[in-house]
Amino acid sequence: MIYIIASLAVVIGGLFIIYLFKPKKKKRTDSIYTNALNAMVRGDTRIALNHLRDVVKQDSDHINAYLQMGNILRQDNNEQAAIKIHQSLMVRPNLNNEIKLDIHKALALDFEQINDLSRSQQEAELVLKIDKRNQWANEFLLMIFEKQKDWDKATQISKILQRLNKEKDPAQISKFLVFQGMDKLEKGLEIEGIKLFQKAVKTSPKYSLSYLKLGDYYAEKRDLTKAIENWENFALYNPEDGHAVFSKIESALFDLGRFSEVEKFYRRILNNDPVNLAALTRLANVLEEKGQHNEALSLVDETLANNESSVHAHLMKLKLSLHISKPNELSYQIDNILQLLSERKD
Repeated sequence: MIYIIASLAVVIGGLFIIYLFKPKKKKRTDSIYTNALNAMVRGDTRIALNHLRDVVKQDSDHINAYLQMGNILRQDNNEQAAIKIHQSLMVRPNLNNEIKLDIHKALALDFEQINDLSRSQQEAELVLKIDKRNQWANEFLLMIFEKQKDWDKATQISKILQRLNKEKDPAQISKFLVFQGMDKLEKGLEIEGIKLFQKAVKTSPKYSLSYLKLGDYYAEKRDLTKAIENWENFALYNPEDGHAVFSKIESALFDLGRFSEVEKFYRRILNNDPVNLAALTRLANVLEEKGQHNEALSLVDETLANNESSVHAHLMKLKLSLHISKPNELSYQIDNILQLLSERKD
């Protein structure tokens, strides 16, 4: 009896020692998983993938390891394998909301990469079912709706994002309203289209595209006065691209018998944007055509005083000087232009 008790004590003691010194699987897999994440940060996806495979071999319940495996496969353009891994995770029991959210996010990215925008949208919407204020999901859906050209939904999501971020971006709302209006015009719904353009103007008075589309519409209807008014607003609020309507405005003023107003128009543009070289060139040409060579040259010289490195302005001055300057003066101007061009090349 004593022998049996002693034997049991030895066995129990041995089992206790084995348990005490047995490596903890969680500690082991956590260390490997950390190595995988570090490899991902370094951009070494091959090593990261090997570590992650090692993790799931030892612990098939390590959901995050499977998630990251799928993400790496997607980055390596193996989208179908990524989808298979991520979808398999959804059938796991007892998933908490945080894990479900991460899986739906991963699937949204998987489907977006293969241009399956409908399923990508569905996965992002499932994220919002878990967390309706989720910033990533709302931003992702905005991108999806823009790709799908679903401007009504894009407008709605944009408003939600602005509320979430406690900021206002009326120009973005106006952009989507203009796109909605363009779609209406393409479908022959002119009244609805124009109302959307006008709503865009009210929403963001300085958003230039609204005026461009209104101007083009009125020009098509031969209401040139309204067309000019809207085109000028486009040019004033968008100095960088305003030159796109300069010829349209000149032609419309000519058709209305108001060509004398062209000079005033370009002066308004230059008052708003003194370094607008496209307007400067147009105005200088108008003055030259009227025989006001000295005034045209003075205008260009004023621009050069503020922007000596402008090749455009130097070329305009050279053009205006051809009939009034001596050859050596023209040669000097050409040398200046060549010097500016060589400096840009260097």
